[in-house]
Amino acid sequence: MNDYRRIPLSSPDITEKEILSVIDVLKTPNLSLGPKLVEFEQKFAKYVGSAHAVAVNSGTSGLHLAVKSLSIGPNDAVITTPFSFVASANCMLYESALPIFVDIDPDTFNIDVSHIESFLRKKCRKEHATGKPVHQETGKIVKAILPVHIFGLSCEMDRLMQLAYDYNLHIIEDACEAVGADFRGKMAGTFGDLGVFAFYPNKQMTTGEGGIIVTDDEDLARLCRSFRNQGRDSSNKWLSHVRLGYNYRMNEIQCALGIAQLERIDEILEKRKKVASQYNELLRDIVKVPDVIEGYNRSWFVYVVSLPEAYSKTDRDDILSTLIEKGVACNNYFPPIHLQPLYQDLFGYKQGEFEVTESLSSRTISLPFHNNLTDDEILYVANTLRDILQEQR
Repeated sequence: MNDYRRIPLSSPDITEKEILSVIDVLKTPNLSLGPKLVEFEQKFAKYVGSAHAVAVNSGTSGLHLAVKSLSIGPNDAVITTPFSFVASANCMLYESALPIFVDIDPDTFNIDVSHIESFLRKKCRKEHATGKPVHQETGKIVKAILPVHIFGLSCEMDRLMQLAYDYNLHIIEDACEAVGADFRGKMAGTFGDLGVFAFYPNKQMTTGEGGIIVTDDEDLARLCRSFRNQGRDSSNKWLSHVRLGYNYRMNEIQCALGIAQLERIDEILEKRKKVASQYNELLRDIVKVPDVIEGYNRSWFVYVVSLPEAYSKTDRDDILSTLIEKGVACNNYFPPIHLQPLYQDLFGYKQGEFEVTESLSSRTISLPFHNNLTDDEILYVANTLRDILQEQR
């Protein structure tokens, strides 16, 4: 590939500031449950505008605890999207609850609120004891909606919150891809009962592995803190366990890294926005690019384009293979959750049940995207994709 090395799909932006912050922690006796945990939680809560933040060891753990803290269990169902990383649906399975999928909006790739409304109106009946809808087919009580702010673009939260109010539903926001995103001036992750962010190395900011739950509800925050720490209560007596809990703690090293990253978050987001803008200008005439939408402040997590409808999944997969051969890392973001083998085995899902999700999923390409991509690398990626598409014509 000429003089280029392989261009990775993602890469964390770690500076001397982060390295020194981690080294400082290693010089202390506190490697877990120390002052950095409290500092990180307080600073993150302030950044997003929530009353409470509870740091955990992954976004997946955060989603699990959000579900558990709302007492969602075997008799319950949660409405969510089939177009996401699988953890957003798996978190219901951990508590033996039923994830119910509705299709997505073709422009935003987010859950389509109109489809949720239609589902609640046509496929549910009112349950008098709780005031919540009951899914007629399964008899499960529909207890919550779990929207995913896909690729750093907020869902249509005003309509979702109104729907939740009308049907007495909880909202758990999967903001794992959306640190820094907002909808009409309010941060993604802060609308519902709980929001969950993630800090895997490909995210906007990283703690290596890690996540954080945010909420304005003190009782939910208290529950999540207990659940993440083996079910200990607020007294933190080491061998006193008041409920079933988990080892979902975030350690001091991760928290120090998170604090340093959070202090650079505006710089980080601006870098990502610049890379995305360059891609958009170079690619908008050949593929559908993720453009700006009025009222939404996108926080760029990944850079995903979609091919025209004339392209098949086979065409897309051939393009992915050719890009990789030419040194451009890429992937198909995301395969539909309902067509994952696990979900087909458990629930009998088949091709054709969620047409928008399946159509878009068959034509998406995630291109290399991180803060420090050079102009030459961006141009090489764009030109390589352009050449491949021209050759296919």
